[in-house]
Amino acid sequence: MKYEQLAKDILANVGGKENVSSVVHCVTRLRFKLKDESKANTEVLKNMDGVVTVMKSGGQYQVVIGNHVPDVYATVLQVGNLGAVSENGDSSSDENIGLGAKFIDMISGVFTPILGVLAATGMIKGLAALVLALGWVEATSGTYQLLNIAGDGLFNFLPIFLGYTAMKKFGGTPFVGMAIAAALVHPTLATLTTGETSKVLFQGTIFESPIHITFFGIPVIMMSYASSVIPIILASFVASKVEKGLKKIIPDVVKTFLVPFCTIAIMVPLTFLAIGPISTWAGSLLGAATIWIYELSPLVAGLILGGFWQVFVIFGLHWGLVPIAMNNLTTMGNDPVLATTVMVCFAQIGAVLAIMLKTKDKALKSLSVPAFISGIFGVTEPAIYGITLPLKKPFIMSCIGGGVGGAIIGATAGKLWMFGGMGVFVLPAFIQPGSGLDLTFWGSVIAMIVGFAVAFVLTYLFGGINQEKSSNETNDIITASKEVAATKVQNEEVVSPLNGEVIALSEVKDAAFSSGALGHGVAIEPSEGKLVAPVAGTVSALFPTKHAIGITTDAGADLLIHIGMDTVQLEGKFFTAHVSQGDYVKAGQLLIEFDMEQIKEAGKPLTTPIVVTNYKEFNLQLTDVKQVKLGAPLFTLDSK
Repeated sequence: MKYEQLAKDILANVGGKENVSSVVHCVTRLRFKLKDESKANTEVLKNMDGVVTVMKSGGQYQVVIGNHVPDVYATVLQVGNLGAVSENGDSSSDENIGLGAKFIDMISGVFTPILGVLAATGMIKGLAALVLALGWVEATSGTYQLLNIAGDGLFNFLPIFLGYTAMKKFGGTPFVGMAIAAALVHPTLATLTTGETSKVLFQGTIFESPIHITFFGIPVIMMSYASSVIPIILASFVASKVEKGLKKIIPDVVKTFLVPFCTIAIMVPLTFLAIGPISTWAGSLLGAATIWIYELSPLVAGLILGGFWQVFVIFGLHWGLVPIAMNNLTTMGNDPVLATTVMVCFAQIGAVLAIMLKTKDKALKSLSVPAFISGIFGVTEPAIYGITLPLKKPFIMSCIGGGVGGAIIGATAGKLWMFGGMGVFVLPAFIQPGSGLDLTFWGSVIAMIVGFAVAFVLTYLFGGINQEKSSNETNDIITASKEVAATKVQNEEVVSPLNGEVIALSEVKDAAFSSGALGHGVAIEPSEGKLVAPVAGTVSALFPTKHAIGITTDAGADLLIHIGMDTVQLEGKFFTAHVSQGDYVKAGQLLIEFDMEQIKEAGKPLTTPIVVTNYKEFNLQLTDVKQVKLGAPLFTLDSK
């Protein structure tokens, strides 16, 4: 329960567990589907310790955590009792998102649960290819054979795994999906294509199919579904609808076995007769189309995909290329499309290294180290959201480096021969089994080095890092004075930053504040649109929408003042800030002016909480008055 408080705070700020339709996680993100996204406190989440940032994409509310997201996810499920919710597919909010967002949400929901083990088995297969290419083992050796089997196992029986995740995503029974998929990869199917051909369908076309067996007189087009993707996803979608229909008409007393019996009995023949062949042909056409477009100019394709890949990642759009890559691996044995993007992470860490070496900001330098290490292994969200994107220019330079690397891979005809790992672990995936270390492999190595170097040099020279107004000495002085204050200052007085009526925090109509999840303190119903500093200190946070401000007092207390409820949705309208983040302010100094009438007309309550977020370090003595004026005592703080 190391992340218990973080999990509680996240749930409180996504609108409470009752607002969660489902939640899954990928490599770095918690992916929520919320019933009402307007109930989420996005700005609070973005500034929460333990949260990198928040993204809204593909119908999902994505809370970026970092490398330890599996542990946070498990804790969120536990403290929120969300196990049952996350196990069931849901479409409760599907009507609120577009077709493109639905597609991205579907793909991520199907592939995310197996992404880790898919990468792991790909790495094992890549290891087998590497040791064979280096001449360490023979292709006939038991060592190579077992490594290859370990790597091939999941990919060969991929439909069974996707049958589980797809049925779960579509709201059906996962084991029914697995049963349908198991039929598609049954070993007996190989022998059914060797018998006598009774007829040939679509003769003379690209869909020509010899018929070896029939089902109640209906010809069955036999195909290999090992490693396939599209057939089982479509079959699972239809099966989930069939299963739901059967549950409505079959009596409860026999539902347990009769619903799966009827679903499997209907879906297996239907998949072999129609869904399987049609989706396989569609997959082949999709693969041929993407390769045709790619081969118009592999260099340009690599430049575009590599250059924009990080932008795709930010918005979750990269999931759109995953099924294309998986389909290409199935139908052609390799994929050149995704190959152009897998080295982009090195351009990102090239920019991070430049920042780390050049910046004088100690906090930024310390953030750069773990972001750099994560990027080596392909996890770039900490680098993107924590460092390069906020600085803007370094992110652009990393995109340029990624584009150059992608162009090199395209120019050298680089291909992924397996779904491998990320970062340095993806290199073996460029080795064609049995072909050794050819130009396509060395092209990927060159792309990795050049992309890294381009991003590093451009960021170091033109990334604007030298324009950062780092105040190392000033920060050291402020830190030292805080340490002294924290040991000597007692009864630090926090005065009222507003004119108005004092109300208990528990009466605030926002669970994040009323529950105390964001801190302890009071709230004020303002009677005038002026907010002044309640204490001397440093403006530690000023939200872009200017509806909230954070102040760190000289005694080390962190104050958060949030003007109104849901006012983040006003996007800064009706608010005027008179200070900037990093400014040192005195008690009574004007911080923000806000138009009360306009905010009320927009339907937003003006209740303003004033809380101490690190309240565990202090004893709070709250005022008992009901009406306060600017500068009147509000509460006092004693260091514990």
